[in-house]
Amino acid sequence: MRVVVQRVSEAFVKVNNVVTGQIKQGLLVLAGFENADTLEDIQWMCNKLCGLRIFNDKAGVMNLNVNDIQGDILLISQFTLHASTKKGNRPSYIKAAKADVAILLYQQLLEGLENTLGKKIATGIFGADMIVSLINDGPVTIVVDTRDKQ
Repeated sequence: MRVVVQRVSEAFVKVNNVVTGQIKQGLLVLAGFENADTLEDIQWMCNKLCGLRIFNDKAGVMNLNVNDIQGDILLISQFTLHASTKKGNRPSYIKAAKADVAILLYQQLLEGLENTLGKKIATGIFGADMIVSLINDGPVTIVVDTRDKQ
């Protein structure tokens, strides 16, 4: 599983001009899944995302996590995170999980984040054409991959 995490002061997602998820300060998480992803990967990612200390403390140092600031998470599925651009100019998505596998992993990630954070998570609609809008705070953008747990 690969995610792009953005520290935001606000973000929202629209499907067919209807807002389906919206947050103020917190994390925008774009998540892409592979067939090899497991429940262990889901739990590891939930702990990693909720524990990332990327929010500033009173001294202006990134020492706080999303729980510490009572922030929110907006979770968006994005299979294109597994695009391979090795050959040619048209990306290949062969490593991305097929929709029937990915939706289960997405739902497990959503439930895991809600349990870890202790509140509801805002979302888009899996597989839909979405418009995502955000104000990146910092900017702070981090890529986290369960295949590279360093």
